[in-house]
Amino acid sequence: MNSDGNSLKNDIISEARKRYKACDEHLWESTPDAFIFRRGDNKKWFAVVMNIDGGKLGLESGKRVDILDVKADSEMIALLAGTPGYFPGYHMNKRCWLTVLLDGTVGRENIFSLLEASFGLTAPKRKKGARVREAGK
Repeated sequence: MNSDGNSLKNDIISEARKRYKACDEHLWESTPDAFIFRRGDNKKWFAVVMNIDGGKLGLESGKRVDILDVKADSEMIALLAGTPGYFPGYHMNKRCWLTVLLDGTVGRENIFSLLEASFGLTAPKRKKGARVREAGK
């Protein structure tokens, strides 16, 4: 793990706390360096940070890498997956999640944009009646 990965992880934690009022939750005793962020209103996960063997992404096996998994729409996944620093969701549904390397390949602003999109995609679904009433205003 390089220092840029640590810096990016710290920036993601700060951004999630400040912008989304979400705390990093360490759920697994066996992987204390992995954590999630979830929405406060519906408790859905919108981001997961892990440190995994790069071989699981088709990178150099035996080299540990920090990653961020975010919820993304299928068009975004199709556009980004396979470009440097982006992969179909690791350990998540590959049609709904995107994995981002936290080694500096992907810039902070792009990462924060993906966090924003993921937060939005995990928002509570509004009821049909509420949408009709809003449209009639």
